[in-house]
Parts: sequence; structure tokens; C-alpha cells
Amino acid sequence: MVLLATGLLARAGIGLGALPLVAILRAGIQLAAITLLLRGVESVPWTAALFVVLMLSTASLTTARRSKELPLGVRASISGTVCGALVSLAIILGTGLVTLGAQSVIAVAGIIIGGCMTVSTMAVRHYLLNVRAQRGEVEGWLALGATPRESTRTAGNTAVSEALIPNLDQTKSTGLVTLPGAFVGALFGGAPALEAAQFQLVVLAGLALGGTVTALVATHLASGSAQLPLDEQAPS
Repeated sequence: MVLLATGLLARAGIGLGALPLVAILRAGIQLAAITLLLRGVESVPWTAALFVVLMLSTASLTTARRSKELPLGVRASISGTVCGALVSLAIILGTGLVTLGAQSVIAVAGIIIGGCMTVSTMAVRHYLLNVRAQRGEVEGWLALGATPRESTRTAGNTAVSEALIPNLDQTKSTGLVTLPGAFVGALFGGAPALEAAQFQLVVLAGLALGGTVTALVATHLASGSAQLPLDEQAPS
């Protein structure tokens, strides 16, 4: 399937190269390593905190690589990911919505951190595209004495909306179009259907909060730069 996807993209002239193949190979290797690490976490529960730090660090580095074209993009994307994930996890774990067992913490943290990583990347990338598309308007506001954040407010607001819409659409269609992994995994793990549904609702609410904080923080920091991003280079 991945080879077919790679071939179709190449045939269509999409410049991703062998990225789908590389991604699935990395996923296989990383899942194998994670399986071994999780066995250690189960025997020494406090190491779950170290595992969460590892996931958060990896997510931050991943989104940072996608944000280098934007001034302050790296700082914005990392800060957005970290803030969104920590706020959401603090409420979920602090209020007892999810038990503090190693398996539960890692499961919910992985989903929340992954969601915040995606939202951070999308928010910063959409902000970059919006600022480039609205460059004349932004420069006009700057010339009139507006601050960088004031001149890019429209670009930032649109970026936040675009980054959150996919997750909100998936949330609305849960149970009708999609059966989320947390729900299915809990069922396959032997949990009662009601308990699995409750866990999934906690995850969806956490993703909504974490994604919102992530997008707002990322675009707020990105818009603080007095330097506009360079125009995208046209293909030669």
C-alpha cells in the first residue's frame, strides 16, 4: 500500500519523493523500540513521566522542522505544542478523569501530544501561507504604524481556524463516520463499552482544549516578529 501511494504521488508529480515509504519504515522501527520501552515502564511505573517527556520532545522537534521558513516559527511551534499538551494533560490527570497508572498516562499523553503537534504544524504553516498571500495588506498596516501582531491579525485568526477544523470535524463525526483509536483500543483491551466511550470523550475534549491552546500560542508568538517571511521561491 505504501509503495502504491509512493508511486501514485510520483506519477502525479507531487514532490514528496520516498517520504511515505520512509515514514512507514520509521514507524515500524519506532514501534518496535517503543514496545520494548513500554515493558520497562510497566515494571517501573515512575518512568512513565520520562516517557511523556520523550514524546513531548520528539513532537516539538518534529513540528519545529516544519516551521523553519517562518521567522520565530521554530519557537512558536515548540511553545504551542508544549503549552497545549501540558495544559490539557494537567487538567485530565489533575482532575482524575484518567487514572494515574503508567499505561493510562502514556496512552492519553501520546494522543494529546500527537494532536497538539499536528495542530501546531498546521497553525504555523497556515499562518505562513496567509502572511505571504496578504503581504501587501500586512505591509500597508505596518506602514500606517500598526504593530506586527495587529497587521497580521487576520492571517493569524484564519490560521487558528484552519488548524482546528479537521479535529473538530472528526469529533463531530465520531461514532457515525469514525471509530477513534482510543475507543476501539479500550474495547479490544476488555473495557466495557460505556467505559471505553467515556475514555474517548475525555480524549476528544483534551484534544479540543490542547489544540486550541496550541494554535493560539503558536500564532501569537509567530505574529510577534517584525520580520516578514520571504516570498516562496518559484520553481525553476
